[in-house]
Amino acid sequence: MKNPDLGVSYIGNKLLGYLRLMRPANIVTAVADILAGIAISGFWQVPHTFTADWLLPVLCLALATCGLYGGGVVFNDVFDAQLDSTERPERPIPSGIVSKTQAVILGIYLLSIGVLAAFTVNPTAGFPALLTAAAALIYNKWGKHRDVLGPINMGICRGLNLLLGMSITGDDALLQFGWLALVPVLYIGAITMISRDEVHGGKTGPLKTAALMYGIVCLTILGIAAMQHRIVEALPFVALFSFLIYKPLLKAMKEPTGPNIGKSVKGGIIALIVMNAAWATAFAGVVPGLIILALLPVSIGLGKAFAVT
Repeated sequence: MKNPDLGVSYIGNKLLGYLRLMRPANIVTAVADILAGIAISGFWQVPHTFTADWLLPVLCLALATCGLYGGGVVFNDVFDAQLDSTERPERPIPSGIVSKTQAVILGIYLLSIGVLAAFTVNPTAGFPALLTAAAALIYNKWGKHRDVLGPINMGICRGLNLLLGMSITGDDALLQFGWLALVPVLYIGAITMISRDEVHGGKTGPLKTAALMYGIVCLTILGIAAMQHRIVEALPFVALFSFLIYKPLLKAMKEPTGPNIGKSVKGGIIALIVMNAAWATAFAGVVPGLIILALLPVSIGLGKAFAVT
């Protein structure tokens, strides 16, 4: 007679493996992208804010980004399975907790949910969702192996995610503020560039370049906040954002070992929530910014339980 505890243990390990593949802490930062895009679109300020009519499309877009981001990082591990068997054998696929076939099915399922959830909001939202799914697959298969195009490709995924949030009001916000998607492209491009050395360590050159790119991002947010007459409200968010990204980066620049670079990458990813809070504050005031900032401890907590990179 089979021991039922073994079956429960097997299911628990399998579910845990699926969660590890999806990078829960990172998914929270993707939700923050959506909320920031919604704030930029002006949807936070419409009369029915926080009613059911307001909440439903917000939840659908949050579900969409969970599917798109989760599916994207699952396929990251699918395509890296052979490399991870040497460099990161503890990951779910090389360790045997999740088979490669199971991971592929999970990734397809998540990406499909992401695209379909976006289309339930409006056709405009469906378009960046489709592009995000395609960009994620292109990055995982080919982009990550390109020195210049790889970081740009990864940044485009994040930029499209911000556009996905803006699309909640249709085409208007995309036409007016769509260019802001270039900022997360620059930021994520910097993180992706330095992440390549987080296993074996590297040189200070990419880290210094990232520091410059981070500075451009901070100044751009402050400039936009000044144009929106909300620089005083946005300044504390930008200050916190700068602290979170530069503290581990400067340490890595002093000693560019794999662990230090890994901490810098992790800090940059988690700090995305604060950057999005700054965007929301610049366009819609302190309350939306604080709501997004409340996701920070959630992401940090998940980051302690699950790998971020």
